[in-house]
Amino acid sequence: MLKRMSAQSKTGSKQRQQTGRSGELALIQHIRDRAQARPTSDLRLGIGDDCAILRSRADEEIVVTTDLSLEGRHFRRDWHPAASIGHRALARGLSDIAAMGARPLAAFLSLALPAEVAGNAPWIAGFLDGLLSLAKLHRVPLAGGDTSESPDVPDAAVIADIVLLGAAPAGRALRRSTARPGDLLYCTGALGGASAELAALSANPRSFARAKPDGTHPHLFPQPRLAVGQTLLRKKIATACIDLSDGLSTDLAHLCEASGVAAEIDTNSLPLHPLTAQLVPEARLHAALNGGEDYELLFTARPSTRMPRSIAGVAITRIGRITTRRPRTALMTLIDAEGRRTPLEPHGWEHFRNA
Repeated sequence: MLKRMSAQSKTGSKQRQQTGRSGELALIQHIRDRAQARPTSDLRLGIGDDCAILRSRADEEIVVTTDLSLEGRHFRRDWHPAASIGHRALARGLSDIAAMGARPLAAFLSLALPAEVAGNAPWIAGFLDGLLSLAKLHRVPLAGGDTSESPDVPDAAVIADIVLLGAAPAGRALRRSTARPGDLLYCTGALGGASAELAALSANPRSFARAKPDGTHPHLFPQPRLAVGQTLLRKKIATACIDLSDGLSTDLAHLCEASGVAAEIDTNSLPLHPLTAQLVPEARLHAALNGGEDYELLFTARPSTRMPRSIAGVAITRIGRITTRRPRTALMTLIDAEGRRTPLEPHGWEHFRNA
């Protein structure tokens, strides 16, 4: 795949079509050379044909997720380094795979680029550096996709669409609909760091121009918790799981709605990211509950489960419990150090509602 579009799908003058076509071929070849997706036990055929060929195992099921990254909504070229944009485009989908406890099989990238970006070799190189470095870290071959030139309009946007395929043992993929009253509530890593870094980025984008995926930049280079998710499934630790992409308050609401349960959160137990220290206490709590894009895992487990302090080097923190859902009572409740109870509304990100 990563095949060129047909000439009939392009617009503009004949000269522009020819230029775009040759430019697209060069871009595809460049991506193919960089990706170097060689056949494996799962991937039989990658970039270069009309379709990729995957082989699934008899005792596994395939999980599929897709994630759209849109300039102006999910990133800004004048704020985010190109490597961050590529890294984030893949990380978002890998986090979904992690939440199911699955192992990634292959990634597919479709890119729409304005002409000035397609011709910007350093930007393309940076984007691929970010995406392919993360892919290599998690052994995810880039197996195909598509390319297109964005419409010739003012402020034409970069669009990166990722499709990810993963595999999980048949009938055992983690879900958000299987939490039960009495389960304890846990999260991985730390919360609020992505929101805090985004605020700093918006105030001074130039100071992040040389940022690297070294684990210190939770917004620019989030780390999907694939090894944790696979351990939660393999060792039968988690009863339900979801990734924290839209904010704890919103994603916990999704889990509660899907499972038909309610939840309580111990405010003082929330693991706050060190970057939130720059915020006032109220803003710190808001970032942890509603900031979004932490890409940690939120999961439940039976009270009898012996929970390790960390899994695959990532801290595990108990932050609350699952309760019975009752009419005319809050779906989610915050409990502070003095035992005061406050209803928690989902105020994380939701497309169209937040527009």
